[in-house]
Amino acid sequence: MPKWIIEKPEKLTFEAVSSLSVRIVAGRLAVLASDGPPSLEVSDIETPPLLVEHDENGRLTVAYKDLTWDGILGWLRPGRRETTLTLTLPQDCPIQVGVISASAVVAGFEKRINVKSVSGEIVLDGVSGEIEAETVSGAVESRGLAGDLSFTSVAGELTVAGGTPRRLRANTVSGRITADLELPPTGHVTLHSVSGAILVRLPQSVDTDVTLRSTSGRLHSSFSGLDNSSRPGAKSVSGRIGGGMASLSASTVSADVTLLRRDQ
Repeated sequence: MPKWIIEKPEKLTFEAVSSLSVRIVAGRLAVLASDGPPSLEVSDIETPPLLVEHDENGRLTVAYKDLTWDGILGWLRPGRRETTLTLTLPQDCPIQVGVISASAVVAGFEKRINVKSVSGEIVLDGVSGEIEAETVSGAVESRGLAGDLSFTSVAGELTVAGGTPRRLRANTVSGRITADLELPPTGHVTLHSVSGAILVRLPQSVDTDVTLRSTSGRLHSSFSGLDNSSRPGAKSVSGRIGGGMASLSASTVSADVTLLRRDQ
């Protein structure tokens, strides 16, 4: 199995890559879909070195020796460990990305994508398939989402811009959720936050069932014809918009929930 120890800026190219697992601490990471040969470019690196392995089944791993995938969210070590990496891979390659404080961009992939971050910001650009994102305080921004996205965070924010999700599930404690969506007929969106505000914007002609709930936060909808209910400890806005093919559920404990109408 080919192995490399990367101690200085370097570029590698590989034979067929069937999957990627990359784990770094600080710096910048870009994982980009490309029709060209799979490659890794390290343009900046500090000690300790990165380890690169490409096994006989095509699995590519780029990581520090003591930084495991499962231990990303609880990992703390002294030192900066800053590096700048760019990986280019086929668009159907499954991706695992783990960062501590590094920023990361994952763009153009259509299969399974797993991302974990402690405080680093993650950008998902033009991805589809099954996407899982988990952070402590790092923000996740998705552009042009298609497919399924599951987001879990303590204090990190989620922003979905121009998304057409089949499934979107988001759960945070104090992170804000902002989603500008085009819902397909079978689209299913479930958003929950304890104290982070939720804002959703849908096109005027959307067909969806809606349920907005909060224990003590304010509820607002720009769509007419929805039912309002309020009793001690529970408020809700619910009903059907258009034909009601898709579904949207958004709930908080103490934060506001806002549903806006986008004119077309």
